[in-house]
Amino acid sequence: MVVILLAAAPCWGGDEIAIRLAWPRSGAEYRISYLQSISAPRDLKIRRGLFSKLVRVVAGPSKKSRGLLRPFSIAVDGEGRLLITDRAAAAVHVLDPGRRKYKRLDGARKQRFRSPIDVDTDRQGNIYVTDSDLGKIFVFRRNGKFDRFIGDAGGEGLYKRPTGLAVDGETGRIYLTDTLRHAVEILDAKGRPLERWGERGEGPGEFNFPTDIALASDRVFVLDAMNFRVQVFDRSGTYITSFGKPVNEPGGLFRPKGIAVDEARGLVYVVDAMFELVQAFTYDGDLVWAFGHGGAKPGEFFLPAGICVDREGRLLVADSYNARVQIFRPHAARAAGLVRRR
Repeated sequence: MVVILLAAAPCWGGDEIAIRLAWPRSGAEYRISYLQSISAPRDLKIRRGLFSKLVRVVAGPSKKSRGLLRPFSIAVDGEGRLLITDRAAAAVHVLDPGRRKYKRLDGARKQRFRSPIDVDTDRQGNIYVTDSDLGKIFVFRRNGKFDRFIGDAGGEGLYKRPTGLAVDGETGRIYLTDTLRHAVEILDAKGRPLERWGERGEGPGEFNFPTDIALASDRVFVLDAMNFRVQVFDRSGTYITSFGKPVNEPGGLFRPKGIAVDEARGLVYVVDAMFELVQAFTYDGDLVWAFGHGGAKPGEFFLPAGICVDREGRLLVADSYNARVQIFRPHAARAAGLVRRR
């Protein structure tokens, strides 16, 4: 997979550059525009306030880094804020480019994050974070104040390893992958269990260490990581199809980490840590485009993990071991034959 960068873009939403893809070999041209990389709040023109500057001068640098260490997953809320889980920092970074503000979530007062994995928000702006080590979900209000736990019993987590998380914007239902239970859990808006799908196996509707989940209006996509595939269900849990296979070629998956849905384009994006690329599939699993390889330049990755799509259709990738989030804008080729889903 070859990525050729033609020029540079100074800021998110500024001048774009074209990344020409070596695949597909048919000669069809797909275009991905690189917009920006974010490694710290300053990349979004977010500066330290006067008080924090004085503290830094008097007390020295804080042990709590404001920069990204190992970003793992990303969400963008209804106000355009970026929420980024950071496993190495044991924190969630909340970056607000519109207001040029930064907030760091470290967990609850009596229990800090140990391994924050995924993050999502509901229609009210409440923030949900899975912690795979603690076995529970942290819930924060829109302002970042801790609200409650989901899946907590006397301080102990009820889930074996909660990882991927998706909140249904219409119903408030929470869709969760419990990796060590090889199952998908569905909870109501208050966190009460409704359904569980799956058990360990290789057949339709069975899982082998599922790690992420994404929602479309009529479908649920589960990243069935160690079966090297994506499984597709309707909202009732009925199996529809699956795609992916463990091969080192376009369309193959080896260490898939993150999944996101672009409903406007009818695409499913999958980021693969081992292959260090992003691939776009139709809902039925046909490969549309792919880009990326190992490295530290724009459009290159080092063990990428998470992925999301914002309301403007921009693609955000947690380039974990490059300690940054890269932002792209996909452009569908006329030859791709994509249909807008309603």
